[in-house]
Amino acid sequence: MKSKINVGVIFGGRSVENEISVLTAIQAMEAIDTEKYEIIPIYISKEGKWYTGQTLRKSENYKDMAKLYASCQEVCLHPTYGDSNLYKVKKSLFGSDVVCSLDVILPALHGTNCEDGSFQGAIEMTGIPYASCNVLASANGMDKITMKMILKECGIPVIDYAWFCDKEWFDKEEQVIGRMETKLGYPMIVKPADSGSSVGITAVHNREELKEAIESAVSYSKRIIVEHLVEQLKEINCSVLGNYYECEASVCEAPIRSGEILSYADKYLGGGKGSKGAVKQSEGMRSTIREIPANLPEKTTEFIRSTAVETFKALNCDGVARIDFMIDQADGKIYVNEINTIPGSLSFYLWEASGVSFTELTERLIRIAFERKRDSSFKTTSYKENIFNYTISGAKGAKGSKC
Repeated sequence: MKSKINVGVIFGGRSVENEISVLTAIQAMEAIDTEKYEIIPIYISKEGKWYTGQTLRKSENYKDMAKLYASCQEVCLHPTYGDSNLYKVKKSLFGSDVVCSLDVILPALHGTNCEDGSFQGAIEMTGIPYASCNVLASANGMDKITMKMILKECGIPVIDYAWFCDKEWFDKEEQVIGRMETKLGYPMIVKPADSGSSVGITAVHNREELKEAIESAVSYSKRIIVEHLVEQLKEINCSVLGNYYECEASVCEAPIRSGEILSYADKYLGGGKGSKGAVKQSEGMRSTIREIPANLPEKTTEFIRSTAVETFKALNCDGVARIDFMIDQADGKIYVNEINTIPGSLSFYLWEASGVSFTELTERLIRIAFERKRDSSFKTTSYKENIFNYTISGAKGAKGSKC
């Protein structure tokens, strides 16, 4: 009889955030209680191939990808409900093609094709419990335009914005620019709608910069969002843990940025440089220079924490998420900037500061996955009536009488 629960930690992916996902996964695997759980690392390459092997658990092994792949087994899941097996892609002549079964999945994936509902949909097909938002919440959380539409409808404050698609930009460049200038005015911030980790995001102050920023953004996404740029900006992040009905907020943090916006280097390289200008070894979101807990008035802190919970519930989230806020220090207004439905490093640093260890965080995520699977088992997924027991008569399928 199996004594441990098999936890598949899945990471990497066809995403510009592949490397950051690797760091998140390695940190999570170090935190999981190995007395209770058997860790099955599963890496999705940038080409979309799946690999498993214990060498995936060390960051230094990713310096030589060919050598790393050679040390691993290429694997796949079958999209058959109830089949939780991880299969070898290259089957041997003798023996089983099953590597192991997965009892639960802990996704540590970030960005497009990973955090946007694509992966979640694939796992839903298998029925394996997984510890993150479902398909709809993941998709809505990833797309900044859809997310802001939902939050605005729910009365949750978001900054003024406008959006357009890449083909509109290619066909009607001047009209798009005119609309952005009329609705928002300079300065603005240009973002790919469905990218993360500050990739493709640019602050602009004039028409020339706006054109350059949009050209960059359309290389990452087919939908672009442009927002009013808060000049006297203070950024605050807060994590939420739980499910769409019962959840709690962590303490708040204030990440320290080196420029107008929090850049990729600020998030993952601590500003980008170490001593004597050397590039620092990234540790994922652990590398961010931050003030934690954030030095805020109590009333402001409680507003942010309660709004973070509202945002989590409005988007129907499960697991752990990080909600990023903007405070306009010119007038004190607070806005939700975005939600990260699988946050970098799983926001463990915010939970450790809230009295929840990283090990307890992974334990609670696994528990949430099993609880959601149990709850979903009580829902009706098929209708018992068989329409083929009824006679269809008349031209082109008009309804007839019952047999």
